[in-house]
Amino acid sequence: MKKLIQILLCAVMAAFLLAGCGSNVSSSAPADGRLRIVSTVFPSYDFARAIAGEYADVTILLSPGMESHSYEPTPQDMIRIQNCDLFLYTGGESDAWVDDLLSSLDKPVNTVKMMDCVNVYEEEMLEGMQEEEPSGEHETEYDEHVWTSPKNAVRISRAIEKALCGIDPDNAAFYQKNADSYAAELESMDQRFRDFFAGVSKKIMVFGDRFPFRYFAEEYGLECFAAFPGCSSETEPSAATIAFLTDKVKSENISTVFYIEFSNHQVADSIAEAAGAKTALFHSCHNVSAQDQKDGATYLSLMEQNLNTLKEALR
Repeated sequence: MKKLIQILLCAVMAAFLLAGCGSNVSSSAPADGRLRIVSTVFPSYDFARAIAGEYADVTILLSPGMESHSYEPTPQDMIRIQNCDLFLYTGGESDAWVDDLLSSLDKPVNTVKMMDCVNVYEEEMLEGMQEEEPSGEHETEYDEHVWTSPKNAVRISRAIEKALCGIDPDNAAFYQKNADSYAAELESMDQRFRDFFAGVSKKIMVFGDRFPFRYFAEEYGLECFAAFPGCSSETEPSAATIAFLTDKVKSENISTVFYIEFSNHQVADSIAEAAGAKTALFHSCHNVSAQDQKDGATYLSLMEQNLNTLKEALR
């Protein structure tokens, strides 16, 4: 990755040099004077939009439908990061390239690292889960999907608010007002999940997919089972994993096997068919599809969708 970053930096420097020779690459601030905010994933992008409002141009590095786990920065992305007023990133395995990039830039960049805003959990291997092939490395890995808890979303949003007030103190009152309003919406969403789960006797969820919901499960006291860890690159679970999850659905009389966004949900379909259950999407909110984007999806609307799905699946 370091070698890749060095190569990309050379491309960036070439782009800067060409900028004065008719290139479309620009290092100037937006003509309207708005702040430039760049985010790696959808949640922090959406939080920033809610707080900064019309005072910022907020962009996301992931294209609609792109998986964050397979993303690598382009030279144009690096230019956007170097020229931004605030860079938002997760800080986990998917962002392994960020530290090398930030240390390689010729000027410091204001950042908010989401995993620094909350208490993090180690990546968890659930019972029956398909293990990845050993890599020979034994470093502790932490679950990066911190935003799946609305309570954590509040903490991250407050960190973005603080950063914006420091960068643009003249508009601090505006950011604080927006952050207060947005935090209230997130707190309301959290309470609605709590009220729902308070009335559920069997709080078990089975995912025939990856499991990026550790923080959601911990927040609401859920027992979860899944085919793969949250950042797994595996796509074919073993027969033992399929059998375990199928038996779990049957023995617990579970009505729904969940899959996540951008999944082909073949594993979930296979388990559900064998167990006589149905399947449903449970959105981790890490990114949105082109249709979601067109429809104006937000973190709150996707979590509302998840709550409605749970009302059908766990009633």
